[in-house]
Amino acid sequence: MRDPDPSSTAGLPSAAGCDAGVVFAVPIEADAFERLVTDRVEIRAATGRFHQGTVTGRRVAWCVAGVGADAAAAATRLLVDGHRPRLLISAGFAGGLDPALPRGSVVRPGASLTEMDRPPIPLAQIGIVAESRTAAVSIVTVSNVAATAAAKRLLATRFGAQLVDMETYAVASVARSAGIDCASVRVVSDDASQELPREVATLAAPQSSLRRLGAAVGAIGRRPRAAVDLWRLWEHAVVDGKTLAAALVELVKMLPIPSSPS
Repeated sequence: MRDPDPSSTAGLPSAAGCDAGVVFAVPIEADAFERLVTDRVEIRAATGRFHQGTVTGRRVAWCVAGVGADAAAAATRLLVDGHRPRLLISAGFAGGLDPALPRGSVVRPGASLTEMDRPPIPLAQIGIVAESRTAAVSIVTVSNVAATAAAKRLLATRFGAQLVDMETYAVASVARSAGIDCASVRVVSDDASQELPREVATLAAPQSSLRRLGAAVGAIGRRPRAAVDLWRLWEHAVVDGKTLAAALVELVKMLPIPSSPS
């Protein structure tokens, strides 16, 4: 493990010009992917931990940013400054807004939307033909979890999107400002008809790990059944994390192998 200046991840020769930079929101989204990376190095910065390693011969860097657009944007900026990736990837789970997208399916949306009054941002479609259904899928980034089927229907109607998350537009915005292509890889963690436990909205809100643990303990105390509901979500998330990891490896495999320095 390497510990550079804690105020920055910039200036590391082995980090410069990596092939892809991946931004996750929470650890369970990243865990399975991390286990597939070789030559892993952890870099500690003042605002969190960043990682780099090798996947299918390509250099990758990644971070677990935290939930929400602000956290995602801040981490992406540091990833860009410290690792200068040729492609940014917003990776993780997403809620389904289109009934045709089953839980557990992998989607690489072609456009990123936001609930704010801002224009859509095209997303890179590496290895996907323009005429495919996936290329026409859009993902809308919101500030609160869409926990009910009714909330998902409202988002689908308002934005015409097929997926919802809380980070992609922030990552894509930073990528656009930096002149870097951005892709998104999402696994549908809950389909359009699924009702999430009411505690999920509180637990998914931007907060420290300690505060999130306290919120979970409090939720179980108020509603003991929440322990079962949250455990089932965690079990699904472990499976979805493995699906996400495989999809990320396939995407990275499509990137050009960097030329050896002369």
